[in-house]
Amino acid sequence: MAESSNKNWGKIAAPGYRFLAASVLLILLGWLLSSGWLGGVGLLALAFFGFFFRDPERSIPADPAVVVAPADGKVVFVESVNEGRYLNAKARRVAIFMNVFNVHVNRAPLAGTVAAAEHRDGCFKAAWRQDACERNEQLALVLEADGRRTLVVQIAGLLARRIVSYVQPGQRLEKGERLGMICFGSRVDLYLPPEAEISIQVGDQVLAGSSIVARWP
Repeated sequence: MAESSNKNWGKIAAPGYRFLAASVLLILLGWLLSSGWLGGVGLLALAFFGFFFRDPERSIPADPAVVVAPADGKVVFVESVNEGRYLNAKARRVAIFMNVFNVHVNRAPLAGTVAAAEHRDGCFKAAWRQDACERNEQLALVLEADGRRTLVVQIAGLLARRIVSYVQPGQRLEKGERLGMICFGSRVDLYLPPEAEISIQVGDQVLAGSSIVARWP
């Protein structure tokens, strides 16, 4: 089931602390220097970064047969592909584009163990492009559970310049657990085994950790 909004702001993601601190510093400098424009810039920055780095709590579906969205945003691709870099198998790919207004904290689509994590340098083209999964900077996580291998790829976009990972190989993740975030505007691709029954379509808006994107037969 696709969802479109979440009014719970929750806490602030850890990568945002330094941006908030810099904003507060600008406000203090504006006050010390009696500079209204400098303080105004600091206030605007504080509001923006507080909004961007929000990290709301989510209601995670308990059903072990469902797979949840790894990211907030708009579904831009749902297709069958041959994934030859990490899975070496046919897969169903669901690509979710995050604009700058979406929550950028990413979550595990299912419970499993991180079998591999690999960062790959690349360019910073628009994340909604079809070739972004091949050309852009990215971080790939392979999850293993119940004999299945699933791939989550965090892809940097046009404005994104930093992918932050919270996990490492060998770590056990619960469904919906936070696994990292991307700053600012980006995409997450989810590769599932062919037998997965996709329950969303292109154009749907989804929420990380709570929107159901697929079911196991």
